[in-house]
Amino acid sequence: MGVDAAQKELALYGGTPARTRPDPPMFPGGMEIGEEERQAVLDVLESKNLFRYYGVTDRPSKVAQFEQAFARHMGAKYALGVTSGTAALHTGLVALGIGPGDEVIVPAYTFIASAAAVIAANAIPIIAEVDDSLTLDPADVERKITPYTKAIMPVHMRGAPCDMDAIMALARRRNLLVIEDVAQSDGGSYKGKRLGTFGDVGCFSLQYHKIITSGEGGVVLTDDKRLYDRARMFHDSAGAWRRGEQSTVEPFTGGTNYRMSEITGALALAQLGKLEDLLARMRRNKRIIREGIADLAQIQLRRLHDPEGDTGICLIFFVENGERAKLVAEALRAERVSAGSMYDEGVPDWHIYRHWTHILHKRTATPTGCPFTCPFYKGKAEYSEDMCPRTLELLGRAVHLNVSPLLTEQDCEETVAAIRKVAEALL
Repeated sequence: MGVDAAQKELALYGGTPARTRPDPPMFPGGMEIGEEERQAVLDVLESKNLFRYYGVTDRPSKVAQFEQAFARHMGAKYALGVTSGTAALHTGLVALGIGPGDEVIVPAYTFIASAAAVIAANAIPIIAEVDDSLTLDPADVERKITPYTKAIMPVHMRGAPCDMDAIMALARRRNLLVIEDVAQSDGGSYKGKRLGTFGDVGCFSLQYHKIITSGEGGVVLTDDKRLYDRARMFHDSAGAWRRGEQSTVEPFTGGTNYRMSEITGALALAQLGKLEDLLARMRRNKRIIREGIADLAQIQLRRLHDPEGDTGICLIFFVENGERAKLVAEALRAERVSAGSMYDEGVPDWHIYRHWTHILHKRTATPTGCPFTCPFYKGKAEYSEDMCPRTLELLGRAVHLNVSPLLTEQDCEETVAAIRKVAEALL
């Protein structure tokens, strides 16, 4: 195929890149680690109190301080610090009483931990389509409900809120629990209400790639004291209380150890103070880029259920097909814009259900095959690589751009120029 005049301008074919510098690393909170975090960790080390419940001196727990500040910031009554976002999901599911015989509906586009946590709770993940927001499609959720469905797990993917009006209305109508996975959307909102506060439980991640980070870590959020106590018990080796904190529920067995350390709590508390500034900068940068390409007929921007509540961590648009998406992403990278196509059959991306091979084939740690073969489970979960064709079609023609809080206005304007340049030449 020949190269026309517009294509010759592309950096991919020898032209000058639109960006004068490449994107910075996309670790929003990680790139902000500085004196506040250093001092927070030193305070813990100097105290010699590395465990939240006791130590050599009587001083307030950093984890407890973080939990209180996080709950207050998000507008919830209770927050529980745990070791990871996956631990938050597992703990939240157990707190909700989800277990053998239950089904939980999860989206086909989410990190594998969403489904794996359901299995860890001895329940069955039922995989549903996403729509052009790349979040859970409420219509397909309703189609997937069975007599064994216990809960819905909306996942606020790539920084954007799910359609929580539709999901909560469906949950109320069908008497289902809701556990929100907010791992990729810390601080986001939907119609002015923080994500993680719509469902019975909200689960957050503080892993290094997330908006704010303590390296690893997570949070369980709820307004329900009973659920909070059940979560607290499960995450602390089935312990019923600590330091005289009485539980409102009867003790139960089967707890684990997902306790957050004081160093993690100190880092998380310092990072929480930076959350709103990070969100403001990413939202500003995304707004510049979005407005600069809004008139391009060749692309379809990802639909946002609430543009104001979007965290702004990325920009996603759709082109005509998967082959074109890969070419556009390659061309943008040549222009020094961090871009990628979102689905490649040859790459095991754990965010796409088709790559969850061990789940699709129901491979378990023991030959008994539980929870899929559990005698309490009366349903029939069937999985296949092509079970969610709409999800694969959308991801196949999607192009993803990171939107770092470290981008300058010039970076954003040059990114607009790069997208327009590539769209004119290739679409």
